[in-house]
Amino acid sequence: MILETHVLGRELHVALSLDLSNNRLSLIPDDFVNGCGRIDGLKLLNFSQNKLAGSLPTFNGFVGLESLDLSFNSLSGNVSQQLDGLLALKILNLSFNKFSGPLPVNLGKSLLLEKLQLSMNQFQGAIPQDIANCQNLNLLDLSGNVLDGSIPARIGNLTKLKFLVLSSNKLIGDIPANISNIPTLFRFAANQNHFDGRIPSGITRYLSLLDLSYNQLRGPIPADILSQSNLQLVDLSYNQLDGSIPSSISASLLRLRLGRNNFSGSIPSSFGKLEKLTYLELDENSLTGVIPPELGSCHSLALLNLAQNGLTGSVPTVLGNLNALQVLKLQHNRLDGEIPSEITRLQKLLTLNISWNSLTGSIPSSISNLQNLAHLNLQCNNLQGPIPVTVNSMNSLLELQLGQNKLNGTIPLMPVRLQISLNLSSNLFQGAIPGTLSRLKDLEVLDLSNNNFSGDIPNSLTGMESLNQLILTNNQLSGVIPGFRPYVSLSAGGNAGLINSSATKTPQEPPKKGKSVAVTVVLAVVAAVLSAGVVSIIVVSLFRRFLKVNNQQSQSGEELPPPQVIEGNLLTTNGIHRSNIDFTKAMEIAANPLNIELKTRNELDGYRKAQ
Repeated sequence: MILETHVLGRELHVALSLDLSNNRLSLIPDDFVNGCGRIDGLKLLNFSQNKLAGSLPTFNGFVGLESLDLSFNSLSGNVSQQLDGLLALKILNLSFNKFSGPLPVNLGKSLLLEKLQLSMNQFQGAIPQDIANCQNLNLLDLSGNVLDGSIPARIGNLTKLKFLVLSSNKLIGDIPANISNIPTLFRFAANQNHFDGRIPSGITRYLSLLDLSYNQLRGPIPADILSQSNLQLVDLSYNQLDGSIPSSISASLLRLRLGRNNFSGSIPSSFGKLEKLTYLELDENSLTGVIPPELGSCHSLALLNLAQNGLTGSVPTVLGNLNALQVLKLQHNRLDGEIPSEITRLQKLLTLNISWNSLTGSIPSSISNLQNLAHLNLQCNNLQGPIPVTVNSMNSLLELQLGQNKLNGTIPLMPVRLQISLNLSSNLFQGAIPGTLSRLKDLEVLDLSNNNFSGDIPNSLTGMESLNQLILTNNQLSGVIPGFRPYVSLSAGGNAGLINSSATKTPQEPPKKGKSVAVTVVLAVVAAVLSAGVVSIIVVSLFRRFLKVNNQQSQSGEELPPPQVIEGNLLTTNGIHRSNIDFTKAMEIAANPLNIELKTRNELDGYRKAQ
């Protein structure tokens, strides 16, 4: 317990704080709560980050309590009347528990309330209209619940609000225009809901951070939405927005995410004035025209994602000036011309993806300058010539996708750290498959299909311990297929000269026919016995139903929920690799609303610092 004394005039005031956080408490005894309620001067009570379970105790007698923190526990049940007596409360944090039912309505009577954090629970129903009565609120975090209905129309009356976080609920309707009337509002996050309609004009008048991603917002975005001087982050991705991207953009902008919408037109050249911009994501829209060379002036850019649009022209050489760039994604456009050697100056680059375009020329030998590159994807272009021998020195490379080009020659030494995939399919490679590929001990997928390889399959490839997919179809290979490990999926069709070794078996070989008559008879008898047993159980069960007394319910087991389908099979673009993690997402996580728990933890620290 912490004792603080304050002298006001001639009176001595005692303020007590009871901090029991970061322990292993599993229960708050009622006697303890009642005893604390009789302590004069108790201002702060902190039970956060324990192992508390069960329902919330009733806090009677805490007439002077100003701060109550029960966050990061496993408390559950309804919160309706347990907090009604806390009329002096300024800070309430119940986040990261298992509370359910409606939000505590009477909190609207708490006129002194400044911070209300109820995130990451299972609260249901609508946001109470009376929340607008809490005129001193500067933090309202209701994220990660099951709230529905619309945002209260009077939310704009909370003129001291700094943080309004409503993410990951089931809220519907329009975004209230009067949010633009809150002069203190720093952050508004309503991502991952079901909002529709249009984004109101002026919403970013006072904002620094706006996140409305993962909704069903439609129509064009207001011309002034990106122009406000305080703006730092705007995330409108995963909506149904259309029209053009406004050309008036604030110079203070750090992150802009407009991907997965229906924007059209060209990329504004005014982006070139954004010297502080670190993230620019415009992927999966209908943007046309060339990549503006002015982007080469965005020297702070760490991530540039223009993938899956209709962009034309060549890759601007000035992108080689983006010394801070770590991720460059230009795939699925209509880009042509050669790969500019200037790109190979980007020493911090981790991911380079220019696949599914119409690039020509050869792969520059200076590609080996990208010593931090982990993912290189140039497949589905018209690249010619050999693979540069310098590729062997790219010691950070985990994935190399060069399929569906016009590359020729032989396979040079490959970087030994290759792990995810080496895809050289559908090119013009010839000669023998080099045994040096066996050096790639961590490689999981090797695709050499649809080339002109000849000769034997090197026996040394059987020593690749991590290999689980080997695709050699449609070449000119001959000889006996070596005996690979049982878990290796081998595809070698379209090679007329190959001989299947008797030692090579399909991993899941079907059982042979011709089982003995005795085995068949035994199985039939067992099946008959089981069937009779099931029928008997059904008859007994029906008979017992007729003999129920006093409306006693039957003791049949509860119906199990359907199995959860986890979509965790991340595939390469050739659709065969089971564990190809898109490491680009690591940079997107910082702005991704799906990772709300981690974000909220960080935000809690930010809130405390902002107090």
